[in-house]
Amino acid sequence: MNENRGNNDFFNYIISGDRKKSSQHIANLLHDKATIEDIYEQVIKKALYTVGEKWKKGLLSVATEHLASAIVESILNEIYFTIISKVRINKTVVATCVQNEFHQIGVKMVADVFEMHGWNAHLLGADTPTNDLIDFISKNKPDILAVSMSISFHMQELKNLLDIVNKTYPGLPILIGGQAFGHDSGDIPDRYDNITYLSDLYLLEKYIKNYSSL
Repeated sequence: MNENRGNNDFFNYIISGDRKKSSQHIANLLHDKATIEDIYEQVIKKALYTVGEKWKKGLLSVATEHLASAIVESILNEIYFTIISKVRINKTVVATCVQNEFHQIGVKMVADVFEMHGWNAHLLGADTPTNDLIDFISKNKPDILAVSMSISFHMQELKNLLDIVNKTYPGLPILIGGQAFGHDSGDIPDRYDNITYLSDLYLLEKYIKNYSSL
């Protein structure tokens, strides 16, 4: 896979609203045996991060950002059944965004990687109220909670969420990540021993494999 060209082509397709070319581009990569981690990280994630940066600078409109995101979500739905593992294990992850966070593509990709390894992924998606999340954890008793945050403005909501979860379910492994962090999680992992910051899906895959081997 030509990483730079793949990213640039896909970026141009999604911001121009060409759903057919966007979908075919990913289908071609899958046909050429590119890994899901490479497709998600090197093509989709980079293209969306570029969209986000250009939107922040006023170079792309909110409408175009929404268009690009909608196309990517449709593609993730298209390929879902081709990538999940047929072998299931008795492990569950709850994947969610912090309250007031409406960008859910990152956490959908996280859920997909867990599903590829046979996990049952409960994808709650965008803007999950903290109280509802606590109730959901109580009812479903996941092995791991994965939380995504794309905008740094929501950092305090994330800290409040982590405090409440750890008070209610002490010791529950929590994974955090998303564009809001860049490559720096700040002091959040120091707040509790059970919080792990993962900057990309390659590290997530290593984490899942290590967890499964315990």
